[in-house]
Amino acid sequence: MQEIGGTDMTTTDEQFMRIAIAEAAGAGELDEVPIGACLVDAAGAVIAKAGNRTITNTDPTAHAEILALREAAQIIGNYRLAGATMYSTIEPCAMCAGALVNARVARLVFGAHDVRYGGAGSIFDICSNPKLNHRVETVPDVLKDECLSLLQGFFRERRSQNRER
Repeated sequence: MQEIGGTDMTTTDEQFMRIAIAEAAGAGELDEVPIGACLVDAAGAVIAKAGNRTITNTDPTAHAEILALREAAQIIGNYRLAGATMYSTIEPCAMCAGALVNARVARLVFGAHDVRYGGAGSIFDICSNPKLNHRVETVPDVLKDECLSLLQGFFRERRSQNRER
């Protein structure tokens, strides 16, 4: 596990988001949609990190957040990740937001809103739904411009390649 200190929550959130951004960039290099996630325990140690692998793994559930949750649960030996914070470069979809609730993740910090599929406030608000047995504190817009830039650059390149064919 990697420790990253810092007393200023904004600075700490930005440090961990940069890890998620690096994972997103790695996913993009594999021609996956560049979304990354980093899961940190209550003590500030990185438990798991991942980038999207839906194409690579031929798995529609292989979103960065799901992969990080799976890895973390295996490492700690429990599906409940109480006290953990998930950092994601984009607002999680409904599936991923539901998984965060089921895993009892304490906080979600994300970069960019997902106005098409967002499950943490944009389309659905699963993380804050009072009908569920757990709520996830949500902090949006951390390094938003950097996160958006990765996604926009990826899709701009993809459109450019499609025009050339």
